[in-house]
Amino acid sequence: MAKKKYTLTATLPDGYVKTIGPTATEFTHYWRIVATLENGKTEVFWGHTKSLAEARKKKVAAQEGAKIRGWKGYEIDIVELERS
Repeated sequence: MAKKKYTLTATLPDGYVKTIGPTATEFTHYWRIVATLENGKTEVFWGHTKSLAEARKKKVAAQEGAKIRGWKGYEIDIVELERS
């Protein structure tokens, strides 16, 4: 029997709303990294995870990305997904 599919919504602190789905996967958190490049442009990385602990690991990835790619700076947001 197929799992029921639903829509997930993430609302970030800056008001941006991301909708994911329909999906049957049990995602719980959404993360977004906004990196500022040396030339002043921005690059955005995002994803969803099955736990808060998994999402928090993206902070380490952001630190490594900043060193490797030479970002001037970055911001990371992690929010809980709302299921509907």
